[in-house]
Amino acid sequence: MNLQLFDAHNHLHDERLAPCLPGILAALQSCGVAQMVVNGSCEEDWPQVLALAQRVPQVIPSFGCHPWYVKERSANWKENLTRHLDAVPSAVGEIGLDKWIKDGDPAQQEEVFVWQLRLASERNLPVSIHCLQAWGRLLELLSAGPRPRCGFVLHSFGGSRELIAALAELGAYFSLPGYFARERKERQRETFRHVPRDRLLIETDAPDQLLPATRVEYPLTDAVSGKPINHPANLGAVYRFAAELLDEPLESLAEQVGENFRRIFGGMMSGR
Repeated sequence: MNLQLFDAHNHLHDERLAPCLPGILAALQSCGVAQMVVNGSCEEDWPQVLALAQRVPQVIPSFGCHPWYVKERSANWKENLTRHLDAVPSAVGEIGLDKWIKDGDPAQQEEVFVWQLRLASERNLPVSIHCLQAWGRLLELLSAGPRPRCGFVLHSFGGSRELIAALAELGAYFSLPGYFARERKERQRETFRHVPRDRLLIETDAPDQLLPATRVEYPLTDAVSGKPINHPANLGAVYRFAAELLDEPLESLAEQVGENFRRIFGGMMSGR
């Protein structure tokens, strides 16, 4: 079955994947991954994402300051981010709000998030948003605007079913990771059954958010820790999980997800 697959969120540049990168890229090619959004999270990794985008046609780069790293940003982080966005057709992210992390600074997180959201809006670039335990505040900030007309991605959406309609009205796309196939993620699975099909995206978040062991199609081990990590070519397995969850034929689901992906990221794809 020759399906075109689209990964809405991964970290292909992660150092845990680096030792196996040639083999990973070959596997991605052979299993039908057409495009993948590779997300930088801090100034330190933006150059790595850019380098990948310049040599791997399937990569759509995305640059952003993640809430985990707001305290580490330099005095010139805004200029640095703008320079990376100017280098190649790209998206903004991973950005967001996170009240789960220890010693987080909500005020700094909001300041950095709002500035990046405004930049994305001015350039009409898609945004990848991380949110943990801050859904109410995120909705308030998104409602206050501005927002990019092309929309924004809620990476590994973990909000409630009741938020879906309001977020979709603002331009949200909801991205499903394979990690939600794990038994304890029943609430998240039930929520995704109510996501509008024209707003559904699929992601690996590789090398994180590994599928349950029985669903893993491309095993991979971190050379340093010896622990299993998520191979980006497990994207097909996430699609199969999604088709099962939503009780849809894999082919029609893949067609819909591809249409959704092109709708929000089409500006990046046409420029490559």
